[in-house]
Amino acid sequence: MHSEQADSLAWRVGGPQGSGVDTAARIFAGAAAAGGLYIFGRREYYSNIMGRHSYYDVRVADHPMSCHSSVVDVLTTFEEETLVRHAISTGEGGGIIYDVESSDVPLERITFLDHRVVQDLSEYLAERELPATTAGVLEDARQRGVQVFPVAYDEITETLAGDILFKPRADRALNTIAVAVSCGLLGYDPEYLTESLQWIFTGRQEIIDLNVKAVELAYRYVEDELDSDRFLHRLRPAEKREPMILVGGNEAVAMGKMAAGLGFQTYYPISPATDESVYLEAHANVPLNTGEEGAIVVVQTEDELAAVTMATGAALTGARSSTATAGPGLSLMVEGLGWAGMNEVPLVVTAYQRGSPSTGVPTRTEQGDLLFAIHAGHGEFPRLVLASGDVTEAFSDAAQAFNYAERYQTPVIHLLDQTIARTTQTLPPFDVSAIHIERGDVYTPPEGEEVQGPYPRFAPTESGVSTRPLLGQRGGTHWLTGAEHTEFGQVTEDPVIREQQIEKRARKLELAAREIPAEEKLAVYGEPQAAFTIVSWGSNKGAILEALGRMSASGIEARLIQVRLLWPFPREELAPILEGARPLVVVESNHSGQFAQLLCGQTARQCDHLVVKYNGRPMTCGELSAALFDIHDGTAAERIVLRNPYE
Repeated sequence: MHSEQADSLAWRVGGPQGSGVDTAARIFAGAAAAGGLYIFGRREYYSNIMGRHSYYDVRVADHPMSCHSSVVDVLTTFEEETLVRHAISTGEGGGIIYDVESSDVPLERITFLDHRVVQDLSEYLAERELPATTAGVLEDARQRGVQVFPVAYDEITETLAGDILFKPRADRALNTIAVAVSCGLLGYDPEYLTESLQWIFTGRQEIIDLNVKAVELAYRYVEDELDSDRFLHRLRPAEKREPMILVGGNEAVAMGKMAAGLGFQTYYPISPATDESVYLEAHANVPLNTGEEGAIVVVQTEDELAAVTMATGAALTGARSSTATAGPGLSLMVEGLGWAGMNEVPLVVTAYQRGSPSTGVPTRTEQGDLLFAIHAGHGEFPRLVLASGDVTEAFSDAAQAFNYAERYQTPVIHLLDQTIARTTQTLPPFDVSAIHIERGDVYTPPEGEEVQGPYPRFAPTESGVSTRPLLGQRGGTHWLTGAEHTEFGQVTEDPVIREQQIEKRARKLELAAREIPAEEKLAVYGEPQAAFTIVSWGSNKGAILEALGRMSASGIEARLIQVRLLWPFPREELAPILEGARPLVVVESNHSGQFAQLLCGQTARQCDHLVVKYNGRPMTCGELSAALFDIHDGTAAERIVLRNPYE
């Protein structure tokens, strides 16, 4: 098994929840970024606070990347569960760093190792006449061409404790030691690790000093005890350093909202949406381009229904308002979403998809909410649904969602998923100057005139969009109700007015379909005229783009059509593109092929092949490329499920 991308390095660290795995990954990623390298990181973890296994992938290169690798070049461990779970994923020529005290532990004695994993690994090792122990796992790795590096972590922390006279405190540097051993094996200059530590622990000099000492001891250990000269992988700083930011998906959404003038956000805590609101809370005071300082009000509500209705109320006052949630929370918001639809409220709902149904697998990824987002709520009312394909789009789409909401006076659902939320990347700084704020048709009170009677807030218009008064504006008085209403908002069941109001609201969706530019609805990547056509949405984009690169290198022309505006569906724009599509392949992360159903329903075009993954983990270039090559060779089934039991 070889590296999925020869021009990048795939590094993985794992450990029990609460043991500092995230910090270790941040240190490694920060060190690589300090050297001017590009980072693509993703986090996988169980939905508990302490104890269960979590791991973090950091892929490093001197060029941008768009997905993680399922084949690991360096596996960094300090306990036995990470070793046995991920050793098989370590490719030929790679290396495994492990605690010498974990050299021979029976699989059944590893506390949180799932029974299925124990059974599968035991059978795998038995087929190779190896014992069901960590020793067997390590021997299998050696036989596959993987180098193993035992590390006496306790010896290093004892030495560190001798310097600081406190062993428990020295043990807290274990993650830093593991990272430093990795970097030492890779021949990476320790000055970048020091820079990363200073960035992560800014203002905490005592912690920085402790960890810098730990780095020195780890590098000395590599030099004295490990045969690092035989290790083929090396990490070198970039020759040219470009201005970059290291940013995660949740943070990108929050920054996009801030750049768009967000005034009010609500949330009820739910994974993976909560981190976005926490980031907004930490940056509630926002510098404005006028030199003044603005403020965002962020409210944690008692439940999801309160979150959506409170955000709706703020939007009625003229604040750019949003709520952030995940699939189960969006389900609970449906009643409030319908009220916002009936009253034509410009509300933004940021919805992060995760494993389903019910609680599902709450810390894993999925694209199972597409059809729900389009149809959520009883009856019919317009809403726009857009989906981001990567962290950069997450920033720009979060801003654009407010323009759509206010231009068409309707709820907008911004769909993301756990993959994007938990992705960390180095990117060029976001272009804030490209964001333009459009408030739509807002009522201006007449000056010096006496206002008589209520305002026709819901007056039927040719476009479906009526001038919108804000709550409290002079002359803008009207009624708001969940029932059908007249143009003034008064409750009515008159059949003629009922038809007028339904048709009025529906025209807004028709208007959006007509006037939103094609480039905001979809994008084409690869060979624009290629017959081999992949259609997808959301975070699958990253793996597909890298797979296209592999196909191109093999002489296969192919293209990706990435659909970003999912409702109203861009059938007019898609129709001419799909005419020459042979084969037509749909790629998505759910079981039933929800996008494939939507595509067929809107264009009458069925896909020739459906490639899906639904084990809660994102797609990789390697597994997707294998499926696409099989399709090209004519050996693939109509439905292909991507599976990896070692994720």
